[in-house]
This record gives sequence, C-alpha cells and structure tokens, in this order.
Amino acid sequence: MAAKNGKRWNHNIHYHPRILREVPDGAQRALDVGCGEGMLARALRQAVPHVTGIDRDAPSIDQAREHRDDVGYVLGDFLTHPFEPASFDVVASVATLHHMDATAGLTRMRDLLRPGGVLAIVGLAQSTLPNDLPRDLAGIVVGTFHRAMKGHWEHPSPMVWPPPVTYAQMRALAAEMLPGSRYRHHLLFRYSITWRKPQG
Repeated sequence: MAAKNGKRWNHNIHYHPRILREVPDGAQRALDVGCGEGMLARALRQAVPHVTGIDRDAPSIDQAREHRDDVGYVLGDFLTHPFEPASFDVVASVATLHHMDATAGLTRMRDLLRPGGVLAIVGLAQSTLPNDLPRDLAGIVVGTFHRAMKGHWEHPSPMVWPPPVTYAQMRALAAEMLPGSRYRHHLLFRYSITWRKPQG
C-alpha cells in the first residue's frame, strides 16, 4: 500500500522523530549508518550542517543520490570504510544493526563519536516467548491501526529476517558496551538505544 496524504509511513519511519530528538545542540557532523534511500539522512540535514549516509546496497544509494540534496552518500561497508575516528557529533542507525555483528557494529559506532557526541539507534530484535507475547499482540493491533490511517511505504533496501539477537540480548549488550545508555523496547517491534559519549 502506498503512503497516504503524500507522507510515507512504516515501522521504521514511525521512530525517526526519536532519533531526531537526540541530536545535540551545535552538532556539526552526523552519520546515518545503513541510510538506504536517505530519508533519515535528509531529515538529519535539517538540523546538522554536514551529514553523511552510508549503505552497502548500490540501488538504495542510487535512489538517495537522485534527491540531489546536501547529504554525502557513500556506497560502502560501514565496518570497514575509512572514516576518521571520533569524527561525528551524531551517529544514527535505524533498522541496520541486525544486518551486522552487533558487537562489531556498536564498537564502530562508539569509536566514530566525538566526546560528547550522541549515538541514537532504532533496531529490530527477536521476541522471546512467552515473555514478549503481550507486547507483540498489542503491537500488531497498533500497527494495523497505523497502516489503515497512514498506509504503508515499503522501503527498497534488502531485508534480514529473523534478527540474530533477542531484545534481552540487545539490552545486555548495550549495558555492557555503552555504560549509562538508555534502552527501550517499543511497541511496534523495535528497540531504541541512546548514549552520549563521555567527555575526556
């Protein structure tokens, strides 16, 4: 189903505002990891002067570049691309971390942040039954309502399913690797992690 009223919606886009609220004042450089066709990167560019989006899917990057905006799009592997360490004030990632080893991905994101910079992640994980069943059932109901009201935009990027880690595993990994981070398990089958890199 196409988006209604000219606005795209899906489970990932629903949580873009959560990412954008985390952009720190005065941020100069942002990185969108797994940018796809660039929707979040373009939104970040409204708040940050210099935005880079990276994705290893060539058709998605081609679509992103068609917008001819001020975002720098890179076709490449985030884990190996030669970004300078500690060179971004914001590192954002939506529905990307499950495409790579989570420990390697979080380590790379952490290392690319400047002191005082913010990491903002929205991701997918596996439910653990029966513990997650009530939340999953509620998410189906709420997601069905959103689809009926807003339509559903199917992104062009490759999909990975099922995610390789559970919500509980991601919570534990975030606590271990990003001390002081905030983790939330959201209703629409996503989690979020936000973390500010300590100064000094």
